[in-house]
Amino acid sequence: MSWDFATEPEFEEKLQWMSTFVKEEVFPLEVLDVGFESLLSLMKPLQEKVKEQGLWASHLPPELGGGGFGQVKLGLMNEILGQSYLAPFVFGNNAPDSGNAEIIAVGMELSGKHDHREKWLEPLLAGKLRSAFSMTEPNTAGSDPKLLSTRAVKDGGEWVINGHKWFTTNGSIADFLVVMVVTNPDVHPYQGSSMFIVPVDTPGVEIIRDVPTMEHPEEHFGVFGGHTEILYNDVRVPAENMIGNEGQGFLLAQMRLGPGRIHHCMRWLGQSRRAFDMMCERAVSRYAHGSTLAEKQTVQNWISESMAEMTAARLLTLYAAWKIDQEGSSAARVEIAMIKYHGATVLYNVIDRALQVHGSLGFSTDLPLELMYRAARAARIYDGPDEVHKMTVARSVLKAYKAVEVPSEHIPSRREAARAKFASMLDTLSANN
Repeated sequence: MSWDFATEPEFEEKLQWMSTFVKEEVFPLEVLDVGFESLLSLMKPLQEKVKEQGLWASHLPPELGGGGFGQVKLGLMNEILGQSYLAPFVFGNNAPDSGNAEIIAVGMELSGKHDHREKWLEPLLAGKLRSAFSMTEPNTAGSDPKLLSTRAVKDGGEWVINGHKWFTTNGSIADFLVVMVVTNPDVHPYQGSSMFIVPVDTPGVEIIRDVPTMEHPEEHFGVFGGHTEILYNDVRVPAENMIGNEGQGFLLAQMRLGPGRIHHCMRWLGQSRRAFDMMCERAVSRYAHGSTLAEKQTVQNWISESMAEMTAARLLTLYAAWKIDQEGSSAARVEIAMIKYHGATVLYNVIDRALQVHGSLGFSTDLPLELMYRAARAARIYDGPDEVHKMTVARSVLKAYKAVEVPSEHIPSRREAARAKFASMLDTLSANN
């Protein structure tokens, strides 16, 4: 089966509209010195234009108000949205709300809990509620979710949750939390974890702080993008707040994370392209040591390497998206793992080179490069650290190989086998000579 990343002309027109719209309408919002709530107000008319184009919450199926697009189309759309951190809000697919909406939607399909649609999903999609995904813990390795220690115990018609989480993005401003917990410690972790919807005002939910990070090093609280530390102390939630069925926590996570990584990687490419354009503009504009930077071999190398890396990452990501569309997420597990670590590396490299070409200007906050640089470093950690994804790829590849005492390409051994294979012909040749 041949690869095909092409889309119909009508969709290409949508992509062109998105590209122009993001640059002309969304980019200007980035430099306004207003609070996030004010930005949301300014976005509302733009969101209406997106809805008129049929592009709102495109990651969801049509019955939930989305576009029902496959992963190739969604990837191409997210490449455009990735140019601006505000664009996903304008298009109704900002993290973590978009991922949580997908989890709730999948959970409804698996369990038949369709009341979740009116109570949680639709208000989330309409922007009336905000959510956070609470899985990472400070005392267990995030790279090995089988070690989760937060527990939920059934008590009549309720579940009682106890545990300690952190890096719950937007936890300090969320209306509800999607919490990953262990509900059955006596079975394999992949079958013993579940997810719950927990309103933040539930007794026992203790929002401790927003953890300062490299991306946002200053102390803050209750600000969009914060990574929140939370304690769950005897938190009681109704049984119907479970997403999907008991023991399906990992299944829900994987059904959401696979396609989600396509979107992340394509957004990284959009961000990379923006940094690349800045680098090229600077190269042809800046004069130093007798010529423009564009005439310096080192800068030429950076530009050519960046172009090759971005092109390779784009093709690899679109191939993973195409494979998901053709065969499903499980069949594309290796491809998804590859794009995660490769795409994160390309993002970081291109921004680093662009910053270097701009010198002190790139290091300053007069350009967005310094923020892009700090944010890019996290890409190698969240959604699983690069090392785990590389391990996944290596293990899958190595399954096709068997241990041998003598290397398969050992020339003396091959020569002996070849002489045995062609013995009669070699004897004839020898006799004729």
